Amino acid sequence: MTSAEKYIKSKLDERRRSGLYRTLKPENSLVDFCSNDYLGFARSPILRQSIAAEVQKHPEGLNGSTGSRLLSGNITYAENLEKEIAAHHQYPAGLLFNSGYDANLGLLSSLPQRGDTIILDELIHASAIDGARLSYANRYSFRHNDMESLEAKLKQAKGNCYVVIESIYSMDGDTPPIAGILSLTKKYGAHLIVDEAHAVGLYPAGLISKLGLQNEVFAVIVTFGKALGCHGAIILGSNQLREYLINFSRSFIYTTAPSFHQLAAVKMAYWLLSNADREIISLKNNIDLFKNQISPNNTFTLINSDSAIQCIVLKSNDKARETANILQNAGLDVRAILSPTVPPGTERIRICLHAYNTTHDLTLLTDILTSL
Repeated sequence: MTSAEKYIKSKLDERRRSGLYRTLKPENSLVDFCSNDYLGFARSPILRQSIAAEVQKHPEGLNGSTGSRLLSGNITYAENLEKEIAAHHQYPAGLLFNSGYDANLGLLSSLPQRGDTIILDELIHASAIDGARLSYANRYSFRHNDMESLEAKLKQAKGNCYVVIESIYSMDGDTPPIAGILSLTKKYGAHLIVDEAHAVGLYPAGLISKLGLQNEVFAVIVTFGKALGCHGAIILGSNQLREYLINFSRSFIYTTAPSFHQLAAVKMAYWLLSNADREIISLKNNIDLFKNQISPNNTFTLINSDSAIQCIVLKSNDKARETANILQNAGLDVRAILSPTVPPGTERIRICLHAYNTTHDLTLLTDILTSL
């Protein structure tokens, strides 16, 4: 065994001993309370048929993109799609990326420079943290949704300052005080960047659009792999930001462009989103039903959330795993979220609600949790 293989084995053995060993699991027949398919688009026969029809309408579309967009991979269809999506979210311009991870990595690694400052909410997604790490800027984090902590960091900021938050947090499901954060960023001349990954769907154009703050938020990241049921992402902002990213964002420049089929899927997902009033109402009704039926007790706490993400905090990896096993044995696909993915003491089960969850399934879920 080589030294590298010994290292790999030792790290895997250490993870097994700690009970944190990760494995891939195949699809199952359990009731879905786990996925980010909030509106059911990923399983929608209407979306599948509309994508097929859109591809059929464009026989010139290739199976693959053939290269990066700066070489052979750019097509008019992609540029028109960017304009359509930007208009949907009421931003001047947008640039497509292959995933939300690529988008956050590309934006935060290229825009802040040495001498600048990035301030991240402590619960921001890992992709934003990784992007910030790749920049040469000074990095700070502030306590989750805490205005005093944010202001203390803003007072230390130098150069161009970028504050990065999510509009709905992926592991807590809560919403930050966006108006208060904007007030602070204006006071200190900072720029606000908002990841809308888990808000689009619950709000058709995202929370920033719903609040009418597009002119005040410097950039927004929207991902397509959640409520939109397909794949990819877009960074929305000014035309100048778009041109900057084309020239300096490495995760855009040095990657193969999305295929025509992927672009067609995104286009038709936005078409379906524009006609998804029934699904959005169903999702909101299911969120209300869950919150009305759940009764926190001494065993667990429920994080305050009005989103599709509802978290039962059990405060230990063992309790989170045990609760997830009970729910899975009852036919409900709920997963444990363990430390270090979340901070020690906040281990939980993360419940994702959907437009297609039935009243029967929701009642079974809440009855089991309340009986714990």
